[in-house]
Amino acid sequence: MEAGDAPAHASSLRDLPSVEQLASRLDAPHALAVPAARAAIAAARDALRAGEEVDVLAAAREHLDAAERPTLRRVLNATGVIVHTNLGRAPLPAAAREAAAAAGTGYSTLEYDLERGARGSRQAHVAQLLRELTGAEAALAVNNGAAAVLLAAAALAGPGREVVVSRGELVEIGGSFRIPDVIAQSGSTLVEVGTTNRTRVGDYERAIGERTGALLRAHQSNFATVGFVEAVEVEALVALGPPVIDDVGSGRMDEGLRQLAGEPSVRRSVAAGAAIVCCSGDKLLGGPQAGLMVGRADAIAAARAHPLARAVRIDKLSLAALVATLRLYREPERARREIPVLAMLDADPDVLRTRARRLADAFGGTVVDATAKVGGGALPLLELEGPVARIADPAPDRLAARLRAGDPPLIGRIADGALLLDPRTLTDEEVELACRR
Repeated sequence: MEAGDAPAHASSLRDLPSVEQLASRLDAPHALAVPAARAAIAAARDALRAGEEVDVLAAAREHLDAAERPTLRRVLNATGVIVHTNLGRAPLPAAAREAAAAAGTGYSTLEYDLERGARGSRQAHVAQLLRELTGAEAALAVNNGAAAVLLAAAALAGPGREVVVSRGELVEIGGSFRIPDVIAQSGSTLVEVGTTNRTRVGDYERAIGERTGALLRAHQSNFATVGFVEAVEVEALVALGPPVIDDVGSGRMDEGLRQLAGEPSVRRSVAAGAAIVCCSGDKLLGGPQAGLMVGRADAIAAARAHPLARAVRIDKLSLAALVATLRLYREPERARREIPVLAMLDADPDVLRTRARRLADAFGGTVVDATAKVGGGALPLLELEGPVARIADPAPDRLAARLRAGDPPLIGRIADGALLLDPRTLTDEEVELACRR
């Protein structure tokens, strides 16, 4: 049989073409066609042994399409989890997307001072803006929140020095990263004080000594302790003397949005006198992945001069998106409209109900009330009540898999034996796109 005569359909194992024969019928580079052909033939053998008819050419084309499709793809998030870590956390505002695209289009003034015609600093683009928004003396941006804490501990403590932390704040964040491990990587020695549920000022006082480099306060973020608890506020911690590193987690910059009242304020910690306040840029702040460090000029200077600063520096695309996002915070009302995370937190109930009805009508479901979550290790007790589309199906897992297989994939959540599509985490345009599916 010639290569061009390889059958499209096969009724027996003997009728299957060779890998090279099948690959030659695919309109694709050899390096892509051969793996697709090999996978299709292997699947065809299993199917034929099970007594099924197969179209090996169509199967090869499906494998080829899958191989050429990017693995990092846009999805429609109908889970109701706003800062969904697995789905990329915060969607960027339009201004941030445009800024990143502009920075990536050609060359830029990333580290170039146009006025002097000489090398500049990438921090110059963001430092003044962060000082303005937080009241800090100085600021630094790095590539993520964990890097900010690592750099702060290394710069203020480091080898031979101690970092004092409450036992109630030895938290683990996503991906099994733990505060003790971060401190260890900084070269510092961790000193634990207090108990899991109660830590007092006296516990810190007894631990402070000649080797104390910093006191670390870590926001619990993705869990809460309630009941017989006690913790030391940042103002009291600063009054003890040693530099305070305050990891406030998600980066709350909006002081007026009621849904964020349970998150620590960056501005408050700066005003209290914390040496370095650390937070993320891609959670409640609503920007790209970044770590923000604001605080006293001497502490930020030490962090900027530390060798780790280059290893954890922010890249130009994230920097451009971060600056554009922070600029929106100059006008709080505009920020709440244009930063998707803030808009989802404060979504109009009537708008949500209209979206839920559209989804329910398209998928043959009903509108019911449910609760959405913030996600991303923030506000674990906050439940955002609102309408969702409930799609009843004898096999909701199978239905969910079918929707994930679409283009773009539609991802909901399963609860009480049904698939729920939550409109809070969809835009009007995304709802229409989902319904056209």
